[in-house]
Amino acid sequence: MDKNLQEEQFTGIIKFIPPLYKQRYQFIKDLVGKYKPKKVADLGCADCTLLWMLKFCSCIEVLAGLDICASVMKEKMHRLSPLPGDYLQPAERSLTVTLHHGSVAHKDPCMLGFDLVTCIELIEHLEQSELRKFPEVVFGFMAPSIVVISTPNCEFNPLLPGVTLFRHPDHKFEWNRAQFQSWALETARRYDYSVEFTGVGHPPTGMENVGFCTQIGVFVRKYLQTGESAQSEKPTEAVYKTVFKAVYPSLKDEKYLQNAVVSEVIFTAQIIKQSLLDRLMSEHEEYNDDRTERKSKFQHSMNCFSEDLGKLVVEKSMEPFVDGNVVYIPLTTIFSFPKVNRLCGTFEKLRRLIAGKVTLSSDGSAVMLNTEHENEEN
Repeated sequence: MDKNLQEEQFTGIIKFIPPLYKQRYQFIKDLVGKYKPKKVADLGCADCTLLWMLKFCSCIEVLAGLDICASVMKEKMHRLSPLPGDYLQPAERSLTVTLHHGSVAHKDPCMLGFDLVTCIELIEHLEQSELRKFPEVVFGFMAPSIVVISTPNCEFNPLLPGVTLFRHPDHKFEWNRAQFQSWALETARRYDYSVEFTGVGHPPTGMENVGFCTQIGVFVRKYLQTGESAQSEKPTEAVYKTVFKAVYPSLKDEKYLQNAVVSEVIFTAQIIKQSLLDRLMSEHEEYNDDRTERKSKFQHSMNCFSEDLGKLVVEKSMEPFVDGNVVYIPLTTIFSFPKVNRLCGTFEKLRRLIAGKVTLSSDGSAVMLNTEHENEEN
C-alpha cells in the first residue's frame, strides 16, 4: 500500500490541512527556495511526487530519484517527461531528470556532486544492516551540502486511531524525538555536519508535549570539500540501474535557442512593420501634418510596443523604411528589443543565429518583409 495513503487513513481524524505528506513536500520546496540548489536527489522517491513538484523550481538543473522498488517508480514516472509546451517554449535553464533502481545501502558514483539530498520517510523502512550503512553512504560518500531526513515521531502515535505498533506495515522501527536526535547528532558529529530539528504536523491544542507528527532533521555540511578530497576513495563501479532519464529542451542548446531567436525576430519585425504601415497610412490621411508631428506620432506608436525602441529610432539609420512592396527593418533596431537582446547577448550572435532562417537585405543589415503578406514567415 502507498505509504501516503496508509498514513492518511491513520491521520484522517486529526485532519491535517494540508495532508501531512503535502506538508513534508512543501517543507522541501521552501528549503529549495531558500538555498537554491542546482542538483537535488530524492532517496526513497517512491511514486516521484516530490521530484515532480521540484521540477518546476527554476534553480534546479539536475534531479535524481532512487528507490528500491522499480515498479512503484515506473507507475508515475511519465509525469517527469517534458510536455509539448516545454518544446514550444524552452526554458533558459537546463534540466535533466533521472531515476535509479537501487538501495541506499550501496554506493554509486551517479549520486556524487549533489547540493541537496532528501530522505523523506525513508529511514524507518530500512533494516538494521541497511541503517548502519546509510550514514556512510549519504554523509560520507555522497557528502552533499544539505541533507534532509524526515521520519515518524512515535510519541504522536497514541493520537492516531488505529495505530497499534507502527504507522505502516513496512516500518522496521519508529523513533521518539530523543532517539532520532541522538542518532542525528552522532551522525552529524562523525561526518562534520551541523543539524537542526523541526517538523510538520502540529499536535492538537493541549497536546503540544508530544511534538510534531513528522520529525525532521536538516543537516548542513560544515566544510566545503576540495575537489581532490571529494573524489578520493570514490568507487567508479555503477551498481544502480537507470530506469528513466529525461533531458528537457533548453535555450542552452543552440538548436532550441536558434528556433526561439528566429521566432522572436520575425515576431518583432512584424510588429515594427505594422507600426510603420499604420504611420504611413496616417500620414496619407492627414497630409497637413508637418514632418515633426508625423515623426512624433510614429515614435509614440512604437513606444506602445517597446519603450526602448522609441529612444533608438531617433537615428535615421535605425528607422525602418519601405521600398516598393518591401519593408526593411534594421537588425540594430530588432536587437535593441529586450527579449531579442537577452536571448542573443551580442549582435554578432544574432546575425549568426538567423543566417539562412530570415530573409535579409543584400548587405545583411536589415530584415525584409513583404508589405502584402501580414503573416508571411521567412
